[in-house]
Amino acid sequence: MIAVEAPSRRIEPMDRETAFWNKHADKYARRPISDEAAYQKKLEATRKYFQPDMEVLEIGCGTGMTAIAHAPFVGHIRATDLSPRMVEIAKDKAKAAGIDNVTFEALSVDALEVPGASIDVVMAHSVLHLLEDKERAIADIHNMLKPGGVFVTSTACIGDMMLPIRLIVPVGRFLRLFPPVKVFSVAELKDSLESAGFEIDYEWQPKKSAAAFIICRKR
Repeated sequence: MIAVEAPSRRIEPMDRETAFWNKHADKYARRPISDEAAYQKKLEATRKYFQPDMEVLEIGCGTGMTAIAHAPFVGHIRATDLSPRMVEIAKDKAKAAGIDNVTFEALSVDALEVPGASIDVVMAHSVLHLLEDKERAIADIHNMLKPGGVFVTSTACIGDMMLPIRLIVPVGRFLRLFPPVKVFSVAELKDSLESAGFEIDYEWQPKKSAAAFIICRKR
């Protein structure tokens, strides 16, 4: 019998990202929130835009904490994440909390299919700086929102952070300690949002090294 060697398969960047987040999912789920007061303020600010019958999409839901926290205030949340392990943990959390109006799915941003003008609110926290093409993602989000729909994002704008942090990121990427991270400023993020057709309604940053929290409406 002659053994035939299977052809090697090139490892795509998305495969590496999925593997990275799967590997760190359990540790991520156990990690406490670094700034609980800031997190609660973001939840409260977001809920001012909610209505009980709203259809909400969360991109990059992680282990489901934010989706579960918002579930009682809306009709339904479709929560997606690149990592199947993150989604598995999120489902377990929702079940334990008795939450039944959140649908968790393991999907990449590129694989996400949403009809145009069908969503009331889109949330994307700690996501935009991890995407290869944030402009495309923002344009897609604008398209899927209903007229006047709301986009909520909390984004690490590394371009505004201190020089040591900006230098650590590429080194961490090279050593595969970090996932791929894009460097841009708050001003550049706001320009991307406004260029896509959003009007910024609320913005807040607890400190310069923290993520920029922005809520904007589809014009």
